[in-house]
Amino acid sequence: MVTVEKLLSVQEVAEILGTTIRFPRRLIEERRITFVKVGRHVRIPESAVQQFIASHTVTPICRSRARYGRAA
Repeated sequence: MVTVEKLLSVQEVAEILGTTIRFPRRLIEERRITFVKVGRHVRIPESAVQQFIASHTVTPICRSRARYGRAA
């Protein structure tokens, strides 16, 4: 049996990312995110959204306080 992944509308992706609908549309236009055309409708796999978020997540750099002019 083939399991079909959930496909999200552009509006749903915008809500997940906390952006306007224009941002996911731009990602699609620039081919920066995987998408599926269903007739004239565009859908984005849920895994593609998760992958996009993971690949654009920036981890903080931990620095010691000694670098900011404090004597140890």
